[in-house]
Amino acid sequence: MAQRERAWRYMACSMFLLTLLAVGTAFSGLFNASDKDIFGEFEQFQLTESRAPELRRLQATNFHPNLYFNQADVQLMRQRSSTTHSHIFKVIRAAVLTMLSSVPLYMPPAKHDEFTSKWNEIYGNNLPPLALYCSLCPEDSAALQFLIKFMDRMAEYPDWKVTSAPNDEVPMAHSLTGFATAFDFIYSSLDQQRRDVYLKRIRRETEELYEMSKYRGWGKQFLQNHQTTNILAILTGAIVVGVHDDPETMIWKQVCVNYMEKTMFLLNHVVDGSLDEGVAYGSYTAKSITQYVFLAQRHFNIDNTQNNWLRTHFWFYYATLLPGFQRTVGIGDSNYNWFYGPESQLVFLDAFVMRNGTGNWLAQQIRKHRPKDGPMGQSSAQRWTTLHTEFIWYDARLTPQPPHGYGRAKMHIFSNWGVVTYGAGLPIAQGNTFVSFKSGKLGGRAVFDIVHAKPYSWVDGWNSFNPGHEQPDQNSFTFAPNGQVFVSEALYGPKYSYLNNVLVFSPSPTSQCNAPWEGQLGECAKWLRYTDEGVGDSTGEVIAASSHRDMLFVSGEAAAAYSPAMRLKSVYRALVLLNSQTLLVVDHVEKWDSSPVNTLSAFFHNLDIDFKYVAHKYMDRYNGALMDVWDAHYKMFWFDSQGYSPSTRIQEAEQAAEFKKRWTQFVNVTFPVRGAVGRMAYVMHGPYVQVSNCRFIDSSKNGLRISLVVNNTEKIVSVVTNYKDIGARSSYLGFGGYAKVEDRYQIIRFGLGAQLVPKQTSVDNQLFDFGFTVNVIAGVILFVAIGFLTLQRKFYVCFTRLMRYALFSVLMLWIIELLFVSNSCDQLLCGVKWKSAATDPELSKQLRLYDQHRFPLPTVVITTLPGSGSDIFKYLFYNNSDFVYLRVPTEHLDIPETEFEFDSLVDACEWTRSDAQNGRFKIIQGWLHSLVHNTHLHLQNIPLYETNRVKPVQRAGPLHDKRKRMRRREPLAEMRGRVRASSDRDAEYVREMRRHTGEYPNARLVLNLRSGSWALKLPFIQEVIGPSFRAIYVIRDPRAWIYLMLYNSKPSLYSLKNIPQHLALMFKEDITRERCPAFASEFRTLWRLLSRSETNPVLLLAHLWLAHTAGVFRVTATLPEEAYLQVRFEDVVNFPEDTAERIHSFLGVPVTPSALNQLMFTTSTNLYNLMYEGDISPASINIWRKNMPRKDIRLIEDTCGFMMKRLGYSRFGS
Repeated sequence: MAQRERAWRYMACSMFLLTLLAVGTAFSGLFNASDKDIFGEFEQFQLTESRAPELRRLQATNFHPNLYFNQADVQLMRQRSSTTHSHIFKVIRAAVLTMLSSVPLYMPPAKHDEFTSKWNEIYGNNLPPLALYCSLCPEDSAALQFLIKFMDRMAEYPDWKVTSAPNDEVPMAHSLTGFATAFDFIYSSLDQQRRDVYLKRIRRETEELYEMSKYRGWGKQFLQNHQTTNILAILTGAIVVGVHDDPETMIWKQVCVNYMEKTMFLLNHVVDGSLDEGVAYGSYTAKSITQYVFLAQRHFNIDNTQNNWLRTHFWFYYATLLPGFQRTVGIGDSNYNWFYGPESQLVFLDAFVMRNGTGNWLAQQIRKHRPKDGPMGQSSAQRWTTLHTEFIWYDARLTPQPPHGYGRAKMHIFSNWGVVTYGAGLPIAQGNTFVSFKSGKLGGRAVFDIVHAKPYSWVDGWNSFNPGHEQPDQNSFTFAPNGQVFVSEALYGPKYSYLNNVLVFSPSPTSQCNAPWEGQLGECAKWLRYTDEGVGDSTGEVIAASSHRDMLFVSGEAAAAYSPAMRLKSVYRALVLLNSQTLLVVDHVEKWDSSPVNTLSAFFHNLDIDFKYVAHKYMDRYNGALMDVWDAHYKMFWFDSQGYSPSTRIQEAEQAAEFKKRWTQFVNVTFPVRGAVGRMAYVMHGPYVQVSNCRFIDSSKNGLRISLVVNNTEKIVSVVTNYKDIGARSSYLGFGGYAKVEDRYQIIRFGLGAQLVPKQTSVDNQLFDFGFTVNVIAGVILFVAIGFLTLQRKFYVCFTRLMRYALFSVLMLWIIELLFVSNSCDQLLCGVKWKSAATDPELSKQLRLYDQHRFPLPTVVITTLPGSGSDIFKYLFYNNSDFVYLRVPTEHLDIPETEFEFDSLVDACEWTRSDAQNGRFKIIQGWLHSLVHNTHLHLQNIPLYETNRVKPVQRAGPLHDKRKRMRRREPLAEMRGRVRASSDRDAEYVREMRRHTGEYPNARLVLNLRSGSWALKLPFIQEVIGPSFRAIYVIRDPRAWIYLMLYNSKPSLYSLKNIPQHLALMFKEDITRERCPAFASEFRTLWRLLSRSETNPVLLLAHLWLAHTAGVFRVTATLPEEAYLQVRFEDVVNFPEDTAERIHSFLGVPVTPSALNQLMFTTSTNLYNLMYEGDISPASINIWRKNMPRKDIRLIEDTCGFMMKRLGYSRFGS
């Protein structure tokens, strides 16, 4: 009867839970994910569990182990413990021996009061590795008896809570997870009485924790360590208890899977693999996430291993490591490194996600270099927690190897987190320098946008998240020249801005602590006060980030992280790493007229108590500070744009951190802000660099210039502060970037690379030296000859012979000089050219660029064959102050009517430069001029149609009539509704672009010409637009393109868009003769196929792709190299970062981290779809490999093979 009641309760609760699985609509226009799409796998979960009784009958005598492995796996694991997994097993055995040698320290206390009097997670954390050891070494009776006594005491306690934290269930969750896992591992070694007692205790704690989840904050908050820890504990207990015919556990499992699948769904939005709580707490959360992913796949057939966040999570560990593999970036509430793992998480990622050996390699490096004691040593409560999963997941078949490019300092951008690091994951060595910079949105970009855009009904704003472990740290940075930390974070502690390397201001009318000073929003408490008014809107933004060899530029804006009452217009900080040991930090603060602020303070921290800051005077001019590291001096000094250098206050502070005190020292520098703008510079360098003569040489409206002499070489650093205006940037720097560094050898344009300063005098000097020498010798000969003439009577020398020899010698010398000069010079005026001058092509290119002085700002034209995915480029240029992105044609932005009708698919008509020069197609020329030269006015002049009106179709003819007939078949209401919705969306986009061009009048036009007709007209467009013209041609694998046309939808696009009729119209004689100046010869084969009534759509489409692509290749060969770029759609999806950088380098405008994040989100998350195609991801764009008939693939490859090879597309199966 009891079991029947439980079954009914389960069914009722299951029906209720299914109603909780609803999710929202599309997110910010980026993706279209329906409720069914997101949580459809829950049906599979129920079906999988419905087979459980059969499995239980088969395993009735062998319930456990079952959680991570079964009894059949144990023997293999024992063999591995002495072979492939011996390096991990040695650590497990050492941990057990340590426990056995210090029983009073590691055994739970006999008294319950003592157990609950302190944070007691250590006991639950130590149980799994101890139990795994006992399973692998059953002969070790001492360890088993220790474990049984351990578990007996845990089972006897009335509860597993902590008295001082009655509302925190995390210690209870640690105890439950550890106890249930240990019970599963050693079940066969327990007597029946203990099995019953332990099982009953696991069920009781699981049920209590489940009930707590209904009203505790962690039961509704995502992406936070408490939530994942507690939910995993419930799931672990439910799985262990559920094996024993307990139907109520099904409710617990389903609730847990619901929570965790939503967590995985949200994590999929985080494209950089980060967690906003920082590396320490991030390792805590990731410990539970990796365990959940494994358990979900093992027990419920739910596969999350291709989750986008998991695919990039490796970099969260690698790119945050300071040189030496011991210390990590301390952003947020952090320790010196990780709380849990991360060896377990890394081997999991390698075994189930990456499969390339880099996770195993990094895990080995971390274990090899991990300090045994000191502040960077592991906590006794956490050091062994993940050893059991590391052992279970480790795949010895994956040979450890470092990631590509290891050994060179590289920059890594965490675009979602708002963090940039440089020089991570290197050994300690001179020159291996680490820099980090943080300026991000509260909760990370994805969470912040979800909270504000409200795309999901089950997300309740900030109530569904908990960024309390974040710090007020926007625009903070760290610097470790040679791996020696010079400026660090203050790590875990109360939330005060002065405990971070940021600016605070005075006076502020809204100061809540340290009045009259105020820092960033959310400060003044133990946890970040993210629920206070305005704090949820707090943001920073990494504006630019680029590196070149051992140089780095990164900048951020943090005005939105401060109280609006301070009326700060801009709080812009830029870091310029000039070499591996010299860092220039620049602060630009701009106020509104009504701002009360007149003073600011900057802070620079260091936690290393052995190396303290002391005051230091630089060149008897600038105040600064010095840190002495075993007689190696690390120095910093500062000054403002007026040359003022205030004295420093070096202070110390001790604050509460976790369950201990943490000490920090910091430099406090206070500057007056007299006018509307204040600019300060801070120079920091290591011991092997000499810096002198630093000063501002320009401080104007759009930017600043600072001159520094570094190791006797003057470097001029130019930084734009009016960074939102691409026109101002170009005017100030000569290109559309954010900063540059010049010296007598080269100009570093950050984001575009280096440009050599030509040495044009070197050859001339050599020629001058040689010529001078020859002339001197000739003069000496003549002088000697004259002397002999004077004394000829005395020496009896023949006058005629003497003069003959002298003149002959001089003549020979001049001939030799002439030959040498002619042979060494490549200019016609130098004389006869005896050999061609050998010039370095790269040097010649650099010299040409130098002569250009400025990089023209681009006007971007995107062309493609429809269906090739060019619409994805919207998210590289959209919502960007540098660009205004327009698609043509749309409902309101269309091509004007002319004598030539543009086909929406493709045509074979070429337009050339001469057509533009001769004044042909004047309407199109005027239309392009209007779009390019006055985009804002053009958009203002577009009439936005009412929603109850349908725009008349301009195109006439048979195709138009057929479309009208097709539309009549549709229900009239549906047609009107669809047209109205499309028109409304397009009208709203035009309004948005009007606002955008009004706010950013210098934004450059990006024109996506969606018809394939335009690609053959690029020379014409270039002539019309002029030198700013930059064309991007998007190409796609013909097999994927034809699959999209024929197989991806029903009815197919081939029939839906009536492509045969498009092709027939393209070759109509009246069109080609009267309106087309030149017909592309590449289309003649396709014309012959159509003329003989070829009906095979695969063959027709293959020849269409080939003709269009070959024609574009020929036509664009006449374009200048700097004006044309070909991009493969597959590269955009598979390598979004590299492709975005390549495109922006071509445009002469550095890519911003926000644009990079937008493109990565679009291509990596399965949450964005292209029209007619569906979700876009690296897997989805290759669906043709699985579904396309092999005969069609062969036909396409036979037709297009040579062009595919030229484009880098390999044959199927090769």
